[in-house]
Amino acid sequence: MPQHTPVRTRICPDCDGFPRVAITTGQHTSTGHRQTITATCRTCDGTGRAISARRTVGA
Repeated sequence: MPQHTPVRTRICPDCDGFPRVAITTGQHTSTGHRQTITATCRTCDGTGRAISARRTVGA
């Protein structure tokens, strides 16, 4: 049986495909859980994929 190869998409070089992450602040909430913040990659706008730049030929 033939094996299908998925189309490779370019992964964002800044976030390596992990566009949104939770970072602990080191503080605890009133219930005892760790307080976290969410950070989103600015380069790919949270998609995890690199934006392909189209080159235009000079006219």
